[in-house]
Amino acid sequence: MIETRLEHDSMGELEVPASALYGASTQRAVENFPISGEVVAPALIHAYGLIKEAAALANAELKMLPAELAEGIAAAAREVAEGKHDLHFPVDVFQTGSGTSTNMNVNEVIANLCSRSAGESLASRKPAHPNDHINLGQSSNDTFPTAIHLATCLELRDTLIPALECLQNELSAKAEAFHPVLKIGRTHLMDATPMRLGQEFSGYAKQVERGIDRAHKAIRALLEVPLGGTAIGTGLNRHPDFPDTAIHFLREKTGLELHRAENPFEAQAARDALVEAHGQLNTIATSLFKIANDIRLLGSGPRCSLGEIKLPALQPGSSIMPGKVNPVLCEAVTMVAARVFGNQASVTFCGANGQFELNTFMPLLGQCMLESIKLLAGASTAFAEKCVAGIVADRERCEELIELSLSMVTSLVPLIGYDKAAAIAKASVQTGKTVRQLCREQLDELAISNEQLEAALAPATMADPPETGSQ
Repeated sequence: MIETRLEHDSMGELEVPASALYGASTQRAVENFPISGEVVAPALIHAYGLIKEAAALANAELKMLPAELAEGIAAAAREVAEGKHDLHFPVDVFQTGSGTSTNMNVNEVIANLCSRSAGESLASRKPAHPNDHINLGQSSNDTFPTAIHLATCLELRDTLIPALECLQNELSAKAEAFHPVLKIGRTHLMDATPMRLGQEFSGYAKQVERGIDRAHKAIRALLEVPLGGTAIGTGLNRHPDFPDTAIHFLREKTGLELHRAENPFEAQAARDALVEAHGQLNTIATSLFKIANDIRLLGSGPRCSLGEIKLPALQPGSSIMPGKVNPVLCEAVTMVAARVFGNQASVTFCGANGQFELNTFMPLLGQCMLESIKLLAGASTAFAEKCVAGIVADRERCEELIELSLSMVTSLVPLIGYDKAAAIAKASVQTGKTVRQLCREQLDELAISNEQLEAALAPATMADPPETGSQ
């Protein structure tokens, strides 16, 4: 038997686990929503702690709360923000669409922490009331979206951006290290003209660099918060200066340039900024998918396919084929991208389905945002450290494939014309001879010298053509 205590809310009494810091409203939500077993992300709860601390300090400064009570609330809220009580937030993600259950969960935990710090039992009269004090000047409708914005900004800044910077650094290092390695380029999955392996990796590094810029753009999209709008944006039941005062505390605490919503009705009725921000995450996922998939293909084989690079051997790849090693990190990254693509569909649907003065898909919106950030950050770090850092170029294989390529003939077009170059390519397919071999056999017919041929077919020259000022 689990020991319980009696708690009450506006609907009456309810038994709650004796050790739980939450109260009746939270227990009702636990019983009403036994849906996924997936609780609201800790990052969002921590952001809520920051908001409740800022609200208490603002209400004290505005003489809406006694200073001693406000300080007790702020201290308890800080513990929530620091993740000290994460086990006391059991509400399922799939709950009321406004996030009211989670807001009340936070309010009740903070109220009970205040009671505990005052030396009273949780079953006795509390010095802080979840609604009257912890929620003073607030509503779920303005605090929950503010918590999503705040949590997302913090996770972008502190988790995703550093992970992308790590990956960008590793790719840039490989771009430099692989600069001397010449290889064949490919378009349409078919052989194209020669390039440097370092050039290819520099493209990947630039994609991630732009991804970092996109993460910063996502933060900028979310700096406007609806805190202070209370129920529908009118600000009913809060001090006129509450929004600016509370948001000031949040700015000071987080270092984020948060600011009050220009139009509180838009800021509470619509979640367009979250759709915009996740769009940036979706683009980052698109880049990572492309990079990981390319690297997987470049390392394919190792003997019976491209095999231009060698990926680190991380684990056995088969339960039946001895010695097989698979590109497991590349596959993990592409699966992460697939999940983010799915989250983009969910975020878009959720954002489009706010009715009138409130979006009622907010818990799922917040979960998708934070999951995408967590997955992208984890995948970027693991990919950088366990895959990219250990990639080795197979220079001999790269040079072999260059020589076999039909597209080598491209650089001869200025010397012999397109039609003759096309004929040589066709003959190469028919005879199995390389472009170089065929041209050497036809120097007189082509009216070029061996020196001109070798200069034209030099892979380095094709990879780094001189700037002519024309296309």
